[in-house]
Amino acid sequence: MGRWRPTGKPASKYITAEGYRKLNDELQYLWKVKRPEVTQAVQEAAAQGDRSENAEYIYGKKQLREIDRRVRFLSKRLDDMTVVERLPEDQSRVFFGAWVELENEQGDLETYRLVGPDETDTERGYISIDAPLARALLKKQVEDEVEVRTPAGERCLFINRIWYVEA
Repeated sequence: MGRWRPTGKPASKYITAEGYRKLNDELQYLWKVKRPEVTQAVQEAAAQGDRSENAEYIYGKKQLREIDRRVRFLSKRLDDMTVVERLPEDQSRVFFGAWVELENEQGDLETYRLVGPDETDTERGYISIDAPLARALLKKQVEDEVEVRTPAGERCLFINRIWYVEA
């Protein structure tokens, strides 16, 4: 039985076409490549005899449980996702999939892309549409100021540029 977790706000069900392909590729790899490999290794370990002291068997079974859990999660998540492939009609405003260049009070530039919660990657500048910064940016235009409350305190950001890239 799993650990109890308080119910939180459910994550957005939007995803870019690129993000959907990436998650679907992971699902296919786990189901068609990784799981058969681990299953074979578990079968070979089980054939060696006593399973209670067989580390390869125990580890293999644990690995199979982790793979199955991830496969179940990805299957359910991908079924519920809405792939956003069209660009918005008004590309002068910030919407899902937008790249946004921001300037902070010190004049430093930051670039972010608003993506689904399953695609977040801080190194690439991908932030979840559910993040406070993304919610503050939605429907804003170039030259708008955005106030964002962060754990470090209030931040004031200036929108320099907004652009979209076709999938």
